[in-house]
Amino acid sequence: MTSHPENRSPVPRRAVLGTALGGAAVAALPGTAHAAPAGGPADAGAAAHPWKLRDTMTADGAWDRFLRGQDLLWSRLPTVWHEGPFLGDGLLGSMVCQEPGANQIRLTVQHGRVQDHRPEFGSGWGTARLPVGHLTLEPAGTITAVDWRLSLWNAELTGTVTTTAGTLTLAAIVHDEVLAVRATAAGGEHVTWTFHPEEAISPRKIQEAPPAGYTANPPWTTRTAPDGTEQVLQPLTGGGQTATSYRRTGDELLLSVGHSFPSDSAAEADSRRNLRSAMSYSTLRRRHTRWWHAFYRKSFVSFPDQRLQSFHWIQLYKVASASRADGPVMATSGPWLEPTPWPAVWWNLNVQLEYWLIHGFNHPELDALATTLRQSQEQLTANVPAAYRPDSSGIGRSSDMFADREVGRPGTGAETGDLTWALHNVWLSYRHSMDRSLLRDTIYPLLRRTINYYWHFLTPGSDGRLHLPSTLSPEYPVVPPQDTNYDLALIRWGCQTLLDSAELLGIDDELKPRWQEVLARLAPYPVDANGFMIGADTPYDQSHRHYSHLLMVYPLYLVNWDQPESRDLITKSVVRWHALTGAHRGYSYTGAASMYAMTGDGDTAIGYLRKFFDPTTRYPCRANTHYTEAGPVIETPLSASQSLHDMFCQSWGGIIRVFPAVPTAWADLTLHDFRTQGAFLVSAVRKAGSTRFIRIRSLAGEPLRLRHGLTGPLTVLLDDGTPAHTHDLGDGTLAIDLPRGREVLVHAGSRPDLVIAPVAVSEPGAAWGLP
Repeated sequence: MTSHPENRSPVPRRAVLGTALGGAAVAALPGTAHAAPAGGPADAGAAAHPWKLRDTMTADGAWDRFLRGQDLLWSRLPTVWHEGPFLGDGLLGSMVCQEPGANQIRLTVQHGRVQDHRPEFGSGWGTARLPVGHLTLEPAGTITAVDWRLSLWNAELTGTVTTTAGTLTLAAIVHDEVLAVRATAAGGEHVTWTFHPEEAISPRKIQEAPPAGYTANPPWTTRTAPDGTEQVLQPLTGGGQTATSYRRTGDELLLSVGHSFPSDSAAEADSRRNLRSAMSYSTLRRRHTRWWHAFYRKSFVSFPDQRLQSFHWIQLYKVASASRADGPVMATSGPWLEPTPWPAVWWNLNVQLEYWLIHGFNHPELDALATTLRQSQEQLTANVPAAYRPDSSGIGRSSDMFADREVGRPGTGAETGDLTWALHNVWLSYRHSMDRSLLRDTIYPLLRRTINYYWHFLTPGSDGRLHLPSTLSPEYPVVPPQDTNYDLALIRWGCQTLLDSAELLGIDDELKPRWQEVLARLAPYPVDANGFMIGADTPYDQSHRHYSHLLMVYPLYLVNWDQPESRDLITKSVVRWHALTGAHRGYSYTGAASMYAMTGDGDTAIGYLRKFFDPTTRYPCRANTHYTEAGPVIETPLSASQSLHDMFCQSWGGIIRVFPAVPTAWADLTLHDFRTQGAFLVSAVRKAGSTRFIRIRSLAGEPLRLRHGLTGPLTVLLDDGTPAHTHDLGDGTLAIDLPRGREVLVHAGSRPDLVIAPVAVSEPGAAWGLP
């Protein structure tokens, strides 16, 4: 939808959102580069790029064949949303399943920008995501079978519906805020489509009644535009409008949703304009497939577990269907709204986990979280109590897409660290791009204000340490009297990041002494015989699905496996966390998998990850790879993909670790253009349990430190054939001089085949869906 100035909310309340060296082996120390032999490429003034990867995944046909093996399939009709196909473009989303209690196919119609605008009633009701409606395809005969495929390569649902009267052939895509469907009938069948508007009330109604003083939104109205387009218009009590426009031409139906605020009418024009731009199914499909085919080519990964490999690629499809950098930050359900007690953006874990996987997959264009925080800085200031607004910012547990939710005060048991944690995500975006403007304009000013908010409440104790009064460790039922580990970890990370950032940006900040003082005097993490506690005088002694008390281990890596003195504490803490069962949910298993990946234990990591896929667990991954507890929660499957990334490649602490925690059973693995911190693109191939080669391209000229996992003398060549300048840092880590825009090849022994290709499946598995 084209953005109109009148559709933007006023501020400050909210803002819209080859070959290696030949010849005889040259002696070298393990882990160091050897010199080029006489007469080799370096002496000869090698032609540009004398070695080069042979990428077998360049042609459309190769991608089509590979991704076809990852597609979701249906041979029986899905009866609930978490069994069915799903489509989306970051804004408009559709789930496909049987219409409950009817002989019909249901295609939901939901939109990530459609929300209420009454913040006085909170994020659960006043600014909640609102339903739009659904389409039904109503056959003449009784449905007896379906044969559907959700093509990842084309992001398109195709297939047939067989009935007692004949056959319907169906195709559907979502692109540019248009749901396009094509249905043709054979035999005695015919095509009947009906759009069903849904009441504009918070989906939280499944859990509780509306708050006192809440009035329902007005009923929708319908109209037929002069061009024959049907429209459903939904006015909102708090201002704004949702408009759904649809038009059927022959076998095709095009539908678009517009939402405007504060304008009460602009959505009508927006939705109709989208239909005019789409023109037809085939026209829209050409634009649609061109986008997706270019999208997938940015990176490649293949490993031998078929069901997990398919799952991994489906998550990339899912996150691209749910988020784009110029759209709204994902709510807990993404763009696919269903009945849920959580119809908003949740900031105490959900939104953070939703976006981790985009970095390794090399898709910064999906990062709506960084965009949201950049655009919402005035609102984040308005979220703190008035006395602290001159220098502080924050956000409460949940909000709408404009980050509108006040944050509580330390000392009241409030949850106060969520914005700081969200800024760690944006810092990861910076580290993977080295985009200094992101650091200067978003991270630095906002992080400065979140640490200021903490500073107002830090008080010295009799021990000379700075202590934080009572704050909540997200979701733990007991509030520590002081020094909650969730917040202590975020304060330490924030102060160190501000000091590092000030130096990098050349800012002589007057607050540097304060940050240094906090780092020197902040109370130590409360620890007992079982490891990290929830906080002072508050042991971890109740099952807890969240790892809020372990943030210093993951994802902050402040306490990490490269610190030998920390290993016992890390191990005790993670073991204790999972020893108390009952409250664990999907992300409890994905979090543990990533923590064990940090330790290099790939077999234990994959063991925990597989618990998420175990149908005997209380909340397993669902048939279409979505996940639900009391309602849909999109972050958990997305975080499972990040757990796989953590097994394949890690880059915390300024070191790129290639294949650090690959499960023993996965002898072969291919990575290509995997993006790491420092803005490097890593390609690496593992065969028969050993790394064959690593190629790294520098996008920003950052210092490169590589923990390569290779044994024996190394060959380290730049892309002009000359040996790279290297320094052995010990512990299998090599410092390599790699200028911006250049590539380096690292391997041991004789030159390997430098081929990027899918690996053979050694662990077959059924397709996702209902095959």
